[in-house]
Amino acid sequence: MASAAKPRLDPPTAYEVISPESYAGWDPLLDTFDRLRDESPVAWVEDPEGRHPPFWLVSRYDDVMRVSKDNATFLNNPQTVVFSLTEGIEFAKNLTGGSPHMVASLVTFDAPIHMKYRKLTQEWFMPKNLRTLEDEIRELAQKTVDRLIEAGPEADFCKLVSQPYPLHVVMQILGVPEEDEPRMLMLTQQMFGGQDEDLNQSGMKDLPPEAITQLVAGAVKDFEAYFAGLTAEKRANPTDDVASTIANATVDGEPLNDRDMMGYYIIVAAAGHDTTSASTAGAMLALAQDPEQWDKVKADRSLLPGIVEEAIRWTSPVQHFMRTAAEDTELGGQHIAKGDWLMINYVAANHDPAQFGNPRKFDASRSPSRHLAFGAGAHQCLGLHLARLEMRILFETLLDRVESVELAGEPKRAKSTFVGGLKTLPLRIAAA
Repeated sequence: MASAAKPRLDPPTAYEVISPESYAGWDPLLDTFDRLRDESPVAWVEDPEGRHPPFWLVSRYDDVMRVSKDNATFLNNPQTVVFSLTEGIEFAKNLTGGSPHMVASLVTFDAPIHMKYRKLTQEWFMPKNLRTLEDEIRELAQKTVDRLIEAGPEADFCKLVSQPYPLHVVMQILGVPEEDEPRMLMLTQQMFGGQDEDLNQSGMKDLPPEAITQLVAGAVKDFEAYFAGLTAEKRANPTDDVASTIANATVDGEPLNDRDMMGYYIIVAAAGHDTTSASTAGAMLALAQDPEQWDKVKADRSLLPGIVEEAIRWTSPVQHFMRTAAEDTELGGQHIAKGDWLMINYVAANHDPAQFGNPRKFDASRSPSRHLAFGAGAHQCLGLHLARLEMRILFETLLDRVESVELAGEPKRAKSTFVGGLKTLPLRIAAA
């Protein structure tokens, strides 16, 4: 039977799980998740001042997996899929004419429309097709490592490698010219880094919520303007790339409407590189902290897939998604009412000791590692095979050309509740 009384988080803990600063701090937040999984794995979070809608925090692996896979009971669309303050939700509704989603995309669609849109580009991101791109990706990896070595012996890995490299790859697949990549990086950082003064392009600490919302809205508008021009070009002169597929796609016999089309571009362009960037930096941090592991994988490349997979779990770049209950149900012993909002927290789930022994340890030998960093079920990340391929090729190149690596300063994480990871990773490298 579900319990009658909702287990409510105390105000300091409730603030901690939604605070961008908490995710930058990391270890104290993991301590909190450890406590919550034991005491209140499904807990009610409510702000007495109404600054955000109330929601259920889901922190246990098994519960997060269940919500992720049960797309009939737990919907993406009715409320925003990313935690937002009430002010931001109202801003989005005013901007879009009623939708809480500033961007309409695969992430915000439910069945049956979700699968129809997903199928438009799904083949593009399957291993069979990605194999045809390996040579191009390897060339990009070589150029990226060239820049790192030229900048050495001390360099910021995030700035020189983990930020630009996945961006190069996804823009090449999308069909965006190389000269436009800096603009794409800036807009992505404005969308996902709005809470961090080093990433949101404002240079300002502690931006008020309304300024962050306007920054994100401005980035969306700039994305849409750019992709409107790209659409016209790809319709007039289609080429063999994802942008041409999207520009000329039809669903149920009709071309995509402008909002859905722009959302499709944005989700591929933005989500397609920011998350891989975070995992790539996480893998390098782990190897820089453990010279023995670096030497082992340098000698035995069969260990590399394990390092890639563990880095994705360990960093959990997409830190949460929100879902809305379609009907009354029960989760973790709690009664969930129809219309309730839930946060499925991937950081908490991927550090659940019931699923991962000693979860804070970077252990490349975990097998199997059924982590949730790519989600699960129908909404599992479209680009998961691409992310793994990019990381494998980059680290093969690094291991060939770098003899040793160590930290040259204190790494810093981004202040972000949604997409997170390292924003700086100072390294000292010795070229092979």
